[in-house]
Amino acid sequence: MSLSSSTKHENWGGIHPAAAVMAHQRNMPFAAKRALDEAGINISQVDGIAFTRGPGIGGCLGVSCNAAKTLAAVHSKPIVGVHHMQAHALTPLLTSWPDIPSFPFLTLLVSGGHTLVVLVKSLTSFKILATTRDESIGRTFDKVSRMLQLSWDGIGPGAALERFCANPEQGSLPDGFSPFPRPMHGQLAFSYASLHSHVERYLHFNGGIEAVTLPSKLAIARNFQLAAFSQLEDKLQLALQWCANQSLDIRHLVVSGGVASNSLLRERLNACLEKASSPVSVIFPPPSLCTGIRSVHQTPFNSHHSE
Repeated sequence: MSLSSSTKHENWGGIHPAAAVMAHQRNMPFAAKRALDEAGINISQVDGIAFTRGPGIGGCLGVSCNAAKTLAAVHSKPIVGVHHMQAHALTPLLTSWPDIPSFPFLTLLVSGGHTLVVLVKSLTSFKILATTRDESIGRTFDKVSRMLQLSWDGIGPGAALERFCANPEQGSLPDGFSPFPRPMHGQLAFSYASLHSHVERYLHFNGGIEAVTLPSKLAIARNFQLAAFSQLEDKLQLALQWCANQSLDIRHLVVSGGVASNSLLRERLNACLEKASSPVSVIFPPPSLCTGIRSVHQTPFNSHHSE
């Protein structure tokens, strides 16, 4: 497998769609050649060609779709479009072999575009149990990272916040900083807009980020991260209870998407599910397979793949 990073977006404070499309167009031929070279094969030895059909940034998806269709037509290869979120949900079937999750299992999909709890019944049968009512956890991480003016030099704002929170220095919340809210409490649904708004309001009424000391910035970032992850834990417990009420025997939880690469989240989810009434094993794909292009829209599985 070959991965190619399309472009850097620090100058824009996030993904710039037009720049991303141009970078995809520029890099696509080299990425295809590199994939073949690293696999040690030529195009005649390829059985088929797959491409991401969505959800995601339309222009970027179009570049890969056109490239895949051209290669398939020229070399008479079968072609298949892969649903981005379905691929995240099923990644452990490839990476955890032979100890793969057994159907049915739950998948927590956490990325820049999505926050979903999905019941996976088979390779093609999915039921969305919970989604976000406003914005995704990944987008909220990015916004708070930018509000705190963290340096993300090539790793992305969300990863920069994780790295900043791991700073060994002590943190202390500033006077007047109230606890983060617990939105949608008791409901099988997510809401993350209030978390970044909480930080935004504090900075607005207290002199901006320039007036915040390093210990205070550390404490705000750490408390935000804990509030974001606590919501995931709460909703997972509700989802497991829903499955139990439906007499579904859930033995595995797959956690995938860009935010799943966060090491603290991995620790907390493992600890959370150790307390579950029945044993549930958490499966994380390798961090290198959790990241990718972040979707702009909250597009769920389409009707062909959900019920």
